[in-house]
Amino acid sequence: MNSTKTEVFYTTDHDWIEFQGSVAYVGVCSFKLTGFRQIQEIVFNDLTRELKQGDCIASIRYNDYRIEARMPVDGKVIQVNDKYLSGSFNALREDAEGDGWLCLIALSSPENRQGLIPPDQYKFRIREN
Repeated sequence: MNSTKTEVFYTTDHDWIEFQGSVAYVGVCSFKLTGFRQIQEIVFNDLTRELKQGDCIASIRYNDYRIEARMPVDGKVIQVNDKYLSGSFNALREDAEGDGWLCLIALSSPENRQGLIPPDQYKFRIREN
């Protein structure tokens, strides 16, 4: 990720998005990976079409645990993190909310933050759990 001014938001399903103008990085929060001792597989869905908020980006698996990473907003995937394409899944567990990003997306509506949770409210939610 680059060092330009960014805005980070979260979903109620513990996915995150880092807005950078007309594009954004998306991933899953470390909280969503609770119970995962390692990542054995990340299977990306068909990412060639425009995706809507809530659409599944990828399934992440460890033994019998399986979670889905979902689109926080409408957009189109323009890049998948190369680490995962080469089978290196450790970045997701080591830095889920940083270098462990899943995809870079082109935003359908760069100003839209509907349904997203600001960082201070998200941290408060996590503490309550």
